Amino acid sequence: MSRKDDIAVILVAAGRGSRMGGGLPKQWRLLAGRPVLAHTVAAFRAAGLERILLVIHPDDRRRAEALGLPLVEGGASRSDSVRAALAALASDPPALVLIHDAARPLVEPALIAGVLDALATHPAAAPALPVVDALWRGEAGAVAGLQSREGLFRAQTPQGFDFAALSAAYAAHPGDAADDVAVAMAAGLKVAITPGSERNLKLTYPEDFTRAEQLLAERSAMDIRLGNGFDVHAFTEGDHVWLCGVKVPHTKALLGHSDADVGMHALTDALYGALAEGDIGRHFPPSDPQWKGAASHIFLRHAGELARSRGFTISNCDVTLICERPKVGPHASAMQAALADILGIEADRVSVKATTSERLGFTGREEGIAAIATATLVKA
Repeated sequence: MSRKDDIAVILVAAGRGSRMGGGLPKQWRLLAGRPVLAHTVAAFRAAGLERILLVIHPDDRRRAEALGLPLVEGGASRSDSVRAALAALASDPPALVLIHDAARPLVEPALIAGVLDALATHPAAAPALPVVDALWRGEAGAVAGLQSREGLFRAQTPQGFDFAALSAAYAAHPGDAADDVAVAMAAGLKVAITPGSERNLKLTYPEDFTRAEQLLAERSAMDIRLGNGFDVHAFTEGDHVWLCGVKVPHTKALLGHSDADVGMHALTDALYGALAEGDIGRHFPPSDPQWKGAASHIFLRHAGELARSRGFTISNCDVTLICERPKVGPHASAMQAALADILGIEADRVSVKATTSERLGFTGREEGIAAIATATLVKA
């Protein structure tokens, strides 16, 4: 899977939603007290994706600006809107792009992760559900024939693509299309089918809002997991220590199989603990020479991605470093930012602080550093 900063999300929100009836377009109507589009944005952020581009109708600019995301005005058709978004991204092209209907606000991190995983081996991927109902062909309000449902799927979004391949496909496809998969297939791209979800409904008719409200109410019975981690590393000869992803000058170094980042190790174990997945040693055995001297962000990122693949959002985490020296205060903000970046969450969901042991014990004698961490996971 590509790094999260190599992935852009296009939310297509320029439609008028005529089948929904009069009033506000459906993406701006309130769902559980928030605009539908706000729920959709939050869903992708919960999956660790922050590069989000909104494609809007010119009449909605003021509403859209309140979301604080980059905007591009759409065209007369969905295909024109996607073309405008691809052109806006072209000056700083991502490796991958996900294109999603704004009116699918209940998409879940696991579904998004499935699309991204498929893009590791395919130029295009999209979620879908197999058709299970009998299919009829009708004429004049009566059944005129039967249609086999074998091999048929109900398409969903986000539909994911190699950015360069999709841009080329759109350049070669000047007309309209049912969706982005149709454009990709016209260009000869193989599209992988990934698991869809019944919860990933598209708000099309007024009764869909009722169903969405019910699904959101079910989420109120949240699955909340807490995990804690503890780690210790002794000092050895050196001139710096790695603490929570930051290189801190010191008269000694920390001894360990990897880079000995005691804070990051404790937080990684807290995340694994919340998932009942053991500790770092289970996933990255110290007996395996490939992890000798490894950067600890590898471990922490794995724990964060494992949580998201299980449908959890990292609500917050808290790390306490226990040492006499070096002084952590001057570096705490940088540590907070580093951990947030690795986990793909907002910095205000990460706490890093330090305390001493009042000169007691091995930390008081400056023989090493200890760390305690707590992490909260929420499955909504």
